[in-house]
Amino acid sequence: MRLDVFNTVKNVSKSLLDVFVGTVSICRSAFAPVSVFVVSTLSDPPYDLQLDMGLNLIQLQSNFAPVDEIGDLVKIMEIEGEMPADFPEGPNPPFGGLKSTVSLFGRSSYAWIEGEGMVHASYFSKDKERNWNVSYKNRYVESKTFKQEKKLSKPSFPPLRFGEVNKHISNTNIIGHSGKFYTTRENHLPQELDIFTLETTDVWDVNRSWGRPFTSHPKTAPGTGELVIMGVDAIKPFYVLGIISADGEKLVHEVDLKFKRSSLSHDIGITQKYNVILDVPLVVDINRLLKGGPLMKFEKDSYARIGVMPRYGDADSVKWFDVENHSTFHILNCFEDENEVVVRGFKALQSIIPGPDFGSNKFCWFSKGFKPIIPSEADQNRSTEDGYLFAHEWRLNIKTREVKERYLTGTTFSMDFPVINEEFHGVRNKYGYTQVIDSLASSNCGRAKYGKLAKLYLDESKEDGLVKVEYHNFDENTFCSGAVFVRKDGSSEEDDGWVVSFVHNEETNISQVHIIDAKKFGTEAITKITMPQRVPYGFHGTFVSLPKS
Repeated sequence: MRLDVFNTVKNVSKSLLDVFVGTVSICRSAFAPVSVFVVSTLSDPPYDLQLDMGLNLIQLQSNFAPVDEIGDLVKIMEIEGEMPADFPEGPNPPFGGLKSTVSLFGRSSYAWIEGEGMVHASYFSKDKERNWNVSYKNRYVESKTFKQEKKLSKPSFPPLRFGEVNKHISNTNIIGHSGKFYTTRENHLPQELDIFTLETTDVWDVNRSWGRPFTSHPKTAPGTGELVIMGVDAIKPFYVLGIISADGEKLVHEVDLKFKRSSLSHDIGITQKYNVILDVPLVVDINRLLKGGPLMKFEKDSYARIGVMPRYGDADSVKWFDVENHSTFHILNCFEDENEVVVRGFKALQSIIPGPDFGSNKFCWFSKGFKPIIPSEADQNRSTEDGYLFAHEWRLNIKTREVKERYLTGTTFSMDFPVINEEFHGVRNKYGYTQVIDSLASSNCGRAKYGKLAKLYLDESKEDGLVKVEYHNFDENTFCSGAVFVRKDGSSEEDDGWVVSFVHNEETNISQVHIIDAKKFGTEAITKITMPQRVPYGFHGTFVSLPKS
């Protein structure tokens, strides 16, 4: 059967390749006597697998393109401003950029989501005189299939999401659990990473007890330190939820939630007592593919629902709430408020991913999807091609089963990639931070570009009922990725800390790490650290504090 699927897919139109691939960039950071800010991006392998695509890097927007491995750790000499005295020491790793690839399906379009994962890490430490040292290193995530292709010096695995032909790309996020660090992507198991050398050391399968896809956004349960995970697949079981022990050694709970479809669920939420499950109609369907349709499709006439499940419940224990049909990739936070479970995330009324349903011209799609909506139009019926993402709140009443929905920030700016102070995951919080789409730049290049950051004051409402928003602006033609919140050690104030982000100026072709005082969010970054080479745009970031060795 797998071979039949493989041969069938080979004959599918090359335009479908855009929805097969799924590579994402990532950022990750670290705290302490060495702290690390890490980002993961999408990159081509270090051997030439590409044909001439007839497109130059100016047309492709060059900071979406990959970079080479830099080699040994490089000390950074150019720092503008002063490092905060109480900034945590440690490594801060992110994922990195990509080019388009050529596979047996023919030439792909230059979608940003294709490519191998590369980790970019900034390390922060102090010497004996308490002077700051900042260093940088990057490295490919060397999965099993990466190593095989590197050895053969040719592409051998198409980047599909099912069966034996699936390529083990790990390029979406970097997570930490029980003192170990892993790169992730939905279609495969996490790759364990040595945070100092960035060497890929092993596959993490929780002592061979999980053996299925693994979410890029697991959550650490309040109080227990257990890791709540899930895996979605194109074949049954479509959605399996798991809980890993605090020490990372055991899978203490596993349950098939008996989904009837393969919903592309990218995130999972938690509260103090519950798991929060997204089931949206962005659906992967192999049978549809075999009939000549797209593998992934937003089923606009289908349904969307949110499930609330006791931490160690089963499929029958989930309380499902029907909500307005939509796409959601990222959750800001979830918490309990008396009889309600409150879910805050980012909602689009259509597919978040451009694909065959929207035509092959991504410039047009992004132009439609990322232009601001005029406030007077916000309550009108919108086009079925809307890909706008806005901060949204769902209140789910456990007793009455009532659902209340509202926009948090209105529909003026599209935003995504939320972060919060991680001490507040699963409990009520007052602040959230997001990346804000630059609609003009995104429309011009056919990819999402983030031209500013936003701080959401979730407990402060304006006269119109929307929450207060404060913006941090970058210079013209400067864009960010992989933003994270780094809390000030020992402080009990939720926003006492910094927002750290990779920033790239497209006019100078210079990449920097910006450190922004979260309490003075609208002001200039207090520290700007110039990287020794370009850091491609990525997706998620992490900051990790490491104890003194």
